Amino acid sequence: MSFSIGGITSGMGPRDALDRYGSANREDTAKFNPRVIRRLLAYLRPHGWKMAVAFVLTLGESGLTLLAPYLTKVAIDQYIEPGDMDGLWRIALVLTVAFVALFAVSAGQRYLLSWVGQNVLAKLREDLFRHLQRLHLGYHDRHIVGVTVSRVMNDVAEINELLSQGVITLIGDVIVLVGIIIIMLTMSPRLALLTFIVLPLVFLATWIFSHHARSAFRETRSKIAAVVGDLAEDISGMRAIQAFAQEKASQERFERVNLENREAYIKAMSLSFIFLPTIEILGMVATAIVLWFGGRYVIGGTVTIGVMVAFLSYVTRFFQPILEVSRLFTTFQSAMAGGEQVVRLLDTPLEITDAPGAVEMPPAAGRVEFDHVVFRYNPDAPIVINDVSFVIQPGQTVALVGPTGAGKTSIANLVTRFYDIQSGSIRIDDMDIRGVTLDSLRRQVCVVSQEPFLFSRSIEENILYGKPDATREEVEEAARQANAHDFIMAYPDGYETRIQEGGVNLSVGQRQLISIARAILTKPRILILDEATANIDTVTEVYIQQALEHLLQGRTAIVIAHRLSTVRNADWIYVLDHGSIVEQGSHGDLIDRGGLYSQLYARQFSSSN
Repeated sequence: MSFSIGGITSGMGPRDALDRYGSANREDTAKFNPRVIRRLLAYLRPHGWKMAVAFVLTLGESGLTLLAPYLTKVAIDQYIEPGDMDGLWRIALVLTVAFVALFAVSAGQRYLLSWVGQNVLAKLREDLFRHLQRLHLGYHDRHIVGVTVSRVMNDVAEINELLSQGVITLIGDVIVLVGIIIIMLTMSPRLALLTFIVLPLVFLATWIFSHHARSAFRETRSKIAAVVGDLAEDISGMRAIQAFAQEKASQERFERVNLENREAYIKAMSLSFIFLPTIEILGMVATAIVLWFGGRYVIGGTVTIGVMVAFLSYVTRFFQPILEVSRLFTTFQSAMAGGEQVVRLLDTPLEITDAPGAVEMPPAAGRVEFDHVVFRYNPDAPIVINDVSFVIQPGQTVALVGPTGAGKTSIANLVTRFYDIQSGSIRIDDMDIRGVTLDSLRRQVCVVSQEPFLFSRSIEENILYGKPDATREEVEEAARQANAHDFIMAYPDGYETRIQEGGVNLSVGQRQLISIARAILTKPRILILDEATANIDTVTEVYIQQALEHLLQGRTAIVIAHRLSTVRNADWIYVLDHGSIVEQGSHGDLIDRGGLYSQLYARQFSSSN
């Protein structure tokens, strides 16, 4: 259900604004965060045996990669030079088998790693979504939806590539590098040492690249989150953009954010485009060293042609793992940047949770009591509810009225425990709501808000949302009580009619009637009507009022309304101002007193005439 929560952003400062894009994070200054790595590697544990098989296949792939040049040396020195055709045929057969085996183990390894990768990807996203659902509304109020989507989609995808393929590939590359070094030193220590002259330059280039790449890739994660966040916000607000003819300004703002993302990405990729050719050039230098010195050694008879050919092959293979490790380092930098944000999101504390020993709330009679409740949305925000106490008896309808920002909607949010109070207590049937499970509490409290949220599903699925096991007959009966059945059946597909995103194919009144039908179906013990008839034309309001009469029967109800004509029949009225109850009584009593309620009523009455 959708809520309009007044004052939630009042405590937001510059740090919070940056936080919405995830760029103001102290962790971003860390060069290497082992805690992040440990958290992410934990997602590989359930797939340990598949990773073990992939590791064995990687060992086989590395061994076969090292074997081919050595067999070439044997073929030249032992069979081609002596002219042994039988031996040449045998070594060619062995090489063929080695290449076939290399193809098989490579295919098997890639399949297993891809399988693990997709499962890790799915699990990470499931955990993030589950955690997002458990985070209190305050978190979602302070973070842009598009940025959160970017965390779940883009950042997780970066992490997946490192976890699933990066770890095993890195091991295989290290094995190949170490193997090549050992084989080259074994075949010709002098030529091997000459070849390794370029290694200090390789290490220097890698260090320089890593130093600059770290911040560059963190910046790309922040900028792409900003692009997604701005895009999602503008698409959601397209009606306002077009209504105020702000298409050009919106486009310019998006182009600016998109340009910053492009520049950050180009900067990060430019480092790679400089680094990778540098490694390739150093590889060419090593090849030239082998040709020059190896050729002289062959002419001098200290090295065979087979050794020189094998060296040339090993030099080429030697720099391939270095390039691959460099690519993995780039992936690692990007994955670390995304991983820090993902782990940060996963570690966001759950402020609203079941207390230790929380019990299931039994079917409630509906008595609601606020006992000296004090509440603010953030520690540095102003007090929204200030020492409020009142009691609502079972089956009683109580109205909360007052000027904008008085704290009416905040009280609704506290009854459902979307937020926790700072002091005092809220009890339902003498049970503190902090001592019962959230599920059992929210199953018995239903909110019908000013702007009901409908999902992009069928009308029937939306009505069923609070009670998925209800029958079609129950759905239709709830719709009839809500005065929604007739207009639903006017659609060609009836209850199977799909509601478009945001409910744009329904009027505001129709969306409200469907939300009332959804509430009727759940049969809540306590009902909160938060501006349920606001922004509704007078004809539709009659239908909604009739539907609400069905909904209110036998239930405790809290009615929040600016339109005071809708609360005249309430059993009791509480008037709030600046978070405190300043008046209470029946409609007639409050009018006679000539206080704030009377002033608000007179103002609305005069403006309506």
